[in-house]
Amino acid sequence: MYRKRFGLTHHPLPRDAVHGSFYDQDDAYIRLRRVFRWLADEPGLGMLTGEPGVGKTAAIRNLCAELSTPEYRVLYLCDTAIRPAAVYRNLAATLGLTPKRSRDDLWRQLRDTIIHLVDVEAVVPVLVIDEAQHLRDDFFIDLAGFLNYAFDTRDLLTVWLVGLPPLAHRLAMRHHAALRTRIVSPNVLEPRARDTFFAMLDHGLQAAGVTDAVLSDPAREVLWRVSQGLPRTASRLLRASLMLAHERDQRFVDEHVILAACDDLMLERPSLDLASSRPKSRSKRATKSRR
Repeated sequence: MYRKRFGLTHHPLPRDAVHGSFYDQDDAYIRLRRVFRWLADEPGLGMLTGEPGVGKTAAIRNLCAELSTPEYRVLYLCDTAIRPAAVYRNLAATLGLTPKRSRDDLWRQLRDTIIHLVDVEAVVPVLVIDEAQHLRDDFFIDLAGFLNYAFDTRDLLTVWLVGLPPLAHRLAMRHHAALRTRIVSPNVLEPRARDTFFAMLDHGLQAAGVTDAVLSDPAREVLWRVSQGLPRTASRLLRASLMLAHERDQRFVDEHVILAACDDLMLERPSLDLASSRPKSRSKRATKSRR
């Protein structure tokens, strides 16, 4: 097993990263954590968007894991390409209820249950709706009304809408103003910049038990360029590279191994000419334009 060869207790950038295995020093994540804690203390609506593989679900999962279980109840939905009534039925099932058939009865059932959780059991429900870009427009219109309690004087439920960038674009439309104005703070996760990416990589390796360098500097550079700063892609490529190095009886991942892993995963190879990635000087561009 490649883990034994490299002294790993687990994969360095695991999909289920949480607590110590999760890199939480990214500036965007620190801001997200601050907003998440605001909404944990004062229920409301939050939104998190980002490109595929940037780590949205992992970030929210890690933040939810920090919540104390008796005080908070996390509800997670990801089946969103369905009718609004089906979303509410799934929410009822997640709460352990047998969903009512009619929309009105279902709404009343959910509201009564949430009010009981808050007022009687002193539990704050935190609802995470993942892949929210697939939700229908009529659900967003419906959700604004669902969050209105007691003439809009109370916020009993914290809701996080998590999805791809089109989610923010859709909520920016005029007919979604009622819901958009409820969002406490929109948050965006971007692909990791070079320094942040390497800090995340080093943290992941150390958390997995690595004590000696296992990647050459050129290999690290290839990993960043191919992944384009996306943790999901970096995790796949790193795992494949470690396994390939193990197959080749190597205790070190160099650029040749990681480039071969790129081929195995059908990922585009980057140029290794560092000078070619630097922008041309202004004088050269100006000379070319004059010609």
